[in-house]
Amino acid sequence: MREALALDRGRFESVVVAPGDGGLFERAEGEGLGVVRLRWLSGGRRVYPGADVRALRELESVLAGFDVVHTHGSRAGLLGRLAARRVGVPVVVHTLHGFPFNEFQSWWTRRSLLGVERWLGRLTDFFLTDGTFVAAEAVRLRIAAPDRVRSLVSSIDPVVPVSVEARRSARAVLGVPEGVPVIGTAARLARQKGPLDLVRAFAGLGRSDAWLVWLGDGDLRGRVESLVAELGLSDRVVLAGDRPDVGSLLPAFDVFALASWWEGLPCSLVEAMCCGVPVVATAVNSVPEVVVAGRTGLLARPGDPASLTVALRRMLEEPAAAAAMAEEARSLIGQLYRPERIGPELMDVYDTALRRARAGAVSQKRHPRRRAATDALLSAASAVTHPHRRRGAA
Repeated sequence: MREALALDRGRFESVVVAPGDGGLFERAEGEGLGVVRLRWLSGGRRVYPGADVRALRELESVLAGFDVVHTHGSRAGLLGRLAARRVGVPVVVHTLHGFPFNEFQSWWTRRSLLGVERWLGRLTDFFLTDGTFVAAEAVRLRIAAPDRVRSLVSSIDPVVPVSVEARRSARAVLGVPEGVPVIGTAARLARQKGPLDLVRAFAGLGRSDAWLVWLGDGDLRGRVESLVAELGLSDRVVLAGDRPDVGSLLPAFDVFALASWWEGLPCSLVEAMCCGVPVVATAVNSVPEVVVAGRTGLLARPGDPASLTVALRRMLEEPAAAAAMAEEARSLIGQLYRPERIGPELMDVYDTALRRARAGAVSQKRHPRRRAATDALLSAASAVTHPHRRRGAA
C-alpha cells in the first residue's frame, strides 16, 4: 500500500488486491486507492490445495486488463504471477521479502522450493528485493537475471523519535511502568519471527525488573501465552496485538529485538533505527546490511535464544554503548533510507519493464502450453508445501 501511494497518480492508477481478511482496506480506501477483496485467497503463507485452484481462477478474473501486476510474498507471488501470466498481463514484477526456503527446513523442501522459485523467475519481468544481500542471493541462486533485479529499501510509516516525553506517553498507552527496562518488538506472532525464541531469551536474562512488549498478532499467540505463563512471566510480558500506532509506541523500548529465523529487510527494524532505539537482531538475509555488528546494533544467531540473551544483556547493562550504536544506526539509515526515492524508483522499474515488453525483449503472449505448465506447477507447489498430501490433490 505504501508503494502504491508513492506512485504518481497522474501516470499510474493503482489497485490493491489482497485477501478479504486483510486489515488495511479501510486505510487504503481512505487514501483514495482502488481495492479488491479476494474471497478465496486467504491471508496465510502456505499453499492450500483446492482453495488455491479457486483463488487462481479468482485472480485471473481480477487481474485481466492490468498493464503491470506487482506481487509481494511467497504465496501471493506464486498465485499472482501464475494468474497474471495466464491472462496475458504485459509486465509482472515481484518483490522478494527474503525467500520461502531457509535453513530450518529439510533439504528436500529447500531444494523443491528453490526449483519453484527458479521456475517462477522465468515468468517475472523484474524483481525488487529488501536489501542487497537478497538481490545477490537471487542472482547467485539463478532465481533472477542480473539485469532484472533491483534492491529497494521499503517505505516505512512515520515514527516518533525517542524523548523523555515520547517514552512516558508510549509506556502509559502500553501500561508499562516508568523506569523499568523494556525490550520490545513489532512483528507477527508467527514461526518466521521467532516469538518463542524471544520469550526464552527474555527469560534467560534473569531480571525481575525487565518487561517484554510484543506489538503484533498471529497464529502463535496461544503458544506464546502458554510459554509466558509456564516461565512465570505473565506479569511482565505485554502482548499488545495488532496496533495502528506502532510508530508512536517504539519510544517505549530500551531495546528493539528481532528474533526472526528468516527475513528480507524488515520495516519494523528500519523504523526502530529511525526512532533512535538500540537494536538487536538475528543475522539473517539483509539484516546485517543495516545492523552492523557492534556499530549500529548487535547480531545474534537465528533459532538460538541463548545467543539473543547475550546481546540483549549487553544492551541493557551498557546503556552508553547502546546509545552510541543507536545514534550511528540513525545516521546510517539517514544515508540509505530516503522515502522520497521510493516512488521514482518504482516507476522507473515499471517503465523499464513496460518498454522491454513493448520491444519484445520479454514475450508475454498467452500459449496453451504455458497454461498447462502453470497448472502443473500449482499442483507441484501444493505437494512441496504439504508433503503429506498426495501429489496432484489440487
